[in-house]
Formats: sequence, structure tokens, C-alpha cells
Amino acid sequence: MPVTVVIGSQWGDEGKGKIVDLLSAQVDIVARYQGGANAGHTICIGDETHVLHLVPSGIFHEGTQCVIGNGVVIDPVALMEEIRMIRKLGIDVAGRLFISHNAHLIMPYHKRIEEVRERARDAGAIGTTGRGIGPAYVDKFARTGIRVVDLLDRDVLRKKLRLNIEEKNAILREVYKEEELDVEAIVEEYVEFDKLIDPFVTDTTALLGEALADGKEILAEGAQGSLLDVDFGTYPFVTSSHPTAGGACTGLGIPPTAINRIIAIVKAYTTRVGNGPFPTELDDEVGQHLRDIGHEYGATTGRPRRCGWLDLVALNYTSRINGFTELAITKLDVMSGLDQVRAATRYEVEGGKVTTRFPSHLEGLKKASPLYETLPGWSENLTQVETLDGLPEAARSYLDFVSKNLNVPISYVSTGPKRSQTIAVDGVAA
Repeated sequence: MPVTVVIGSQWGDEGKGKIVDLLSAQVDIVARYQGGANAGHTICIGDETHVLHLVPSGIFHEGTQCVIGNGVVIDPVALMEEIRMIRKLGIDVAGRLFISHNAHLIMPYHKRIEEVRERARDAGAIGTTGRGIGPAYVDKFARTGIRVVDLLDRDVLRKKLRLNIEEKNAILREVYKEEELDVEAIVEEYVEFDKLIDPFVTDTTALLGEALADGKEILAEGAQGSLLDVDFGTYPFVTSSHPTAGGACTGLGIPPTAINRIIAIVKAYTTRVGNGPFPTELDDEVGQHLRDIGHEYGATTGRPRRCGWLDLVALNYTSRINGFTELAITKLDVMSGLDQVRAATRYEVEGGKVTTRFPSHLEGLKKASPLYETLPGWSENLTQVETLDGLPEAARSYLDFVSKNLNVPISYVSTGPKRSQTIAVDGVAA
């Protein structure tokens, strides 16, 4: 029962979309298991760049089926815009895109609540994308969420929506002194959405179970990265779901025993969007170099990403909680032009203690100072390199250093945004 899970190993934005797109040609199904439209996967095909927020990256490969699992929270507006964009490219989604009937929907009140809550927090803001993801998951676990299946019964939908909106209006009115939402307008909007989404809705757990029984290859993709996991990330500066490997099981309804490959996407340096501790952050010309050369601006929000050196303390932690079987190193080309490259292998924490353990609490991480290993840099342009041996010696040494530190082999090295700019390490199919 072969399932490959592609994991973001850092704070997201590692380049998962490109690797998923590359691997999609080898599998039967690509399934998204968590998150929402707050994450963007950027795909470069030829000279064109496309950003997907909800539809799995495999949609660009003819014959590959795509699943949006029950663990995803769906913004209907974003989903329909994405489907229209894909159709304009001449890609047929009929019979190829399947949406779980148990997936929860993001409602207009989720976005409003998140917006006013972030504004009220002021300096203590989490730094969310404002897409309503967190409030939607809150309602899910409070057992008041609206699921795709609720769209099938108009009377049930109206009843649930009215109860929810009355509660949210009370919060907006009494707590935040904000304008209330129009109940009937939202009801009508989602009744209309039902007509659009209905052809894609299915029992995806059954679909995936049958695919596994038939020996089909499934690729599971998440959004964000492991350090944003609500349980294992830098809480409270995290997302509201599980981007880690365990999330693939609960977000798709597949058994852990079906997973035989966990590919960690590792950016050659580290970035973070939003607030929260970031031990290796660089507020200097090197950080700006990484941002400018790497085009480090959010695919969803356009916000500039915070940039820093590779953090192997954090990566060893995420490797432990996910069980990485192999690495895909991305954006190695962005490091070109640096006289030296560095990677944090230890932290100095409170009291002068040196540790290789990633602090489990926020205050400890805030006070941690990274201790670096320094390696030679390289000046060569890597974007045309097609083999591992073709890389400069210093770049190969850097890759070897990372692999040995994590004790995980490297399968892929990305040297640019295009599909063709990917080196498959010997013994691993490209």
C-alpha cells in the first residue's frame, strides 16, 4: 500500500509545490490533507508560473486524480476561483478532482472574526493571513462547523448558519463593536455554491481506500511546515492543523501502515512568515540577499519573508517527529554568491548551557542563540547544472554536511523554480 507523504520541514514555503508537481507524474492520486487557502504552492511550467492554494499540484498532470481531504478547510470563493483558473489553462478537472464530503467550509464570519481579533491583539498578533483558517478549525472542534455534506440539505444548512451567525454577530457587536453580518445573504450565497461544488463531492476516504487496495500510488501533500504544527510547532505562532506526517492519516482517512516514504522538503536556508521566534534570522545584507535572490515573498499574501541560515537543530527535531526517509533540498541556487555559508548545529540556551535539542516552549526558544558551523561558499550559477557531480565542490560539501547531520539521504536537489531545474540523486527516479 504505497503512500508517499511530502512534508514541509521548516516554517513552510520550502518549495513543496514544485516537488509535488515533479512527483505527480509518477503517481495515480495526489491528495491534500490539511490547511486551507492560507498556503500557496507555486508551480513553474515552462515560462508560466501558477499558484495553487487548495487544488493539489498534481492537477497539471493529465490522468492524475486529485483529492481535497476531510482535514482541509475550504474557502468556497477561493476554490471556485482556482478551478476557473485551471480550466482557463485548458485543463479539465471533471472526473479528476474529488472533494471530501466531510471537509469543513470557511464562512465569511470566520474571516471577519480573524480580522478583528488580530487587530485587537495589536503587538501580540499571531501574524495570520486573514483567510479565516483558525476560526474555521475552532468551529470544527467546537462541533459547530459547516461541512460540505451540510450543503446537501438546504433546511439544515439554513438552521446551522443562522445559529452560527447569530453567535458570531453577538461577538462582533458586544466584544469588538463591529458591524454585524447579514444572515440571509450568507445563506443564499452558500446555497448557490452547493450547485457549483456538487460534481466534485465524494466519499474520499472510500476512494483512497479502494485505490490502496488496488495497489495505486498515492502522494499526500500538506500545507505550511512542521514548525507550524499546532501541537509540535512554535505555539502559539502556528497554524491550526497538523502539517506533520500524522496529519496525513487523520486528514485523509488512510492507515499509518500505508505510508512507506516521507520526503522532507528542506530549503537550503530558513525562512519564516509572520511573527514568532526565529533563532537563525539574519537582519543584514545576507538576509536581504536570500530574500531578493530567492524571491522570498508570500505566494498567498505577498508579505516579505524573514530569512536566515539553515537551522539543523530545528530540522533534527522535525525529522524525529515525522520520520523523514529522504530529503529534497530546494533553492540551493539562491546560496550562490555568498563567500561562506553557515548552519546552526547547536543552541546556547539560558544559563549558558549548549544543547542540540529544540526547545519545547516559546520562552526557551526566544532566548536560544544559535551556534554555527561555517563552510566555504560558492560563486557559480547553479541553474543550469543537471547532475550532482556538476555542482561546485563547496555546494556538494554543504549538501553532504546537511545529510550527515540529519542522518537522512538526499534524493532531490532543486537548482531553480522550473521542473527541469531538479537534480535526481543517483538511485532515485526523477
